Amino acid sequence: MIIGSRLRELRELKDMSQGDIEAKTGLLRCYISRVENGHTVPAIETLEKFARALEVPMYALFYDGEEPQSLTPLKAGASLFGAAGKDAHVLAEFRRSLSRVNPRDRKLLLAMARKLAKGKAA
Repeated sequence: MIIGSRLRELRELKDMSQGDIEAKTGLLRCYISRVENGHTVPAIETLEKFARALEVPMYALFYDGEEPQSLTPLKAGASLFGAAGKDAHVLAEFRRSLSRVNPRDRKLLLAMARKLAKGKAA
């Protein structure tokens, strides 16, 4: 599913105009149009703004079922990378940097990260 078409669908279901979204998010109407038409891919922070403006949980932007799919529960005491402290700072820096990388290079970086992770596990 293309995120832009999902955003438009949710906006129209809520009977909202692009101007309404602009007023609630501070995003320009022309930017909202570019996202909805698939010309621009929004950052996670921007998707959070859309979700708040549309008054839907974040998962609703990606999943069109009634309830989110069930997740595997975390083991007791397990910590998530990026949840707090230095890891959170590192993760935020990765997010900022990767948002400026073109999709092809992003795929390459992800493949390299997977290889590095496999090498560490061995």
